[in-house]
Amino acid sequence: MNDHLILVGGKSAAGKSASLMNLRDPEGVMYLNCESGKKLPFASKFMKGPDGKSGFTITDPAQVEEAFEVAETMPHVHTIVVDSLTYLLDMYESVYVLTATDGRKAWQDYQQFFKRLMQKWVAESSKNVIFTAHTVDQMNESEMVIETKVPCKGALKNNGIESYFSCVIAAKKMSLKALEDYQNDLLVITPEEEALGYKYVFQTKLTKDTVNERIRGPMGLWSTKETFIDNDIQKVIDHLHDYYG
Repeated sequence: MNDHLILVGGKSAAGKSASLMNLRDPEGVMYLNCESGKKLPFASKFMKGPDGKSGFTITDPAQVEEAFEVAETMPHVHTIVVDSLTYLLDMYESVYVLTATDGRKAWQDYQQFFKRLMQKWVAESSKNVIFTAHTVDQMNESEMVIETKVPCKGALKNNGIESYFSCVIAAKKMSLKALEDYQNDLLVITPEEEALGYKYVFQTKLTKDTVNERIRGPMGLWSTKETFIDNDIQKVIDHLHDYYG
């Protein structure tokens, strides 16, 4: 089991990719770009791919499994980032499901791909593993509430993507007024944010206004004051390392 596994969910432009900017020793970060090679919102110095550029552009989902296997042979690699899981699963559908002659088997393979990725490659990895994912608001008809979750298709919908993670945090854009009751050492308001009146943050715990989101974490990982922290994934990794020892 990987104790340093994080799922960062959030709507578009909520700061998911930007949260990677402060990762220490960036040359040891294997960044797997599943979003058609879309540029990061900062100048990264992540481990270079075959083209000599920062990061690896994924064009076939099988490359992600290969990356996890190769990373275990590279001691200098300390973190693997899959950005994003949503686009990775969409890619699998485009490459393998929509082109299949046996659609039933193809959807079974879709499910098994994700399970194999999580239960073998991620679970056995010695690296920090970070997945980003896009979230959507959907009606839960059995409970008649709007849920915020990572969308997926096929049988994976039954358990939900989030069930494979013990640490799920949400990237959000919040007004400074809404953050007034959550001052803590991991939440630093800069002069620029003071001027703008808002801040990009991670939400680490549920609140009464967000009970239908799928944010989760091990008991005692975050204090109530730490419900909102800087959207800095390095701070989350450090916090997990301190928690697990």
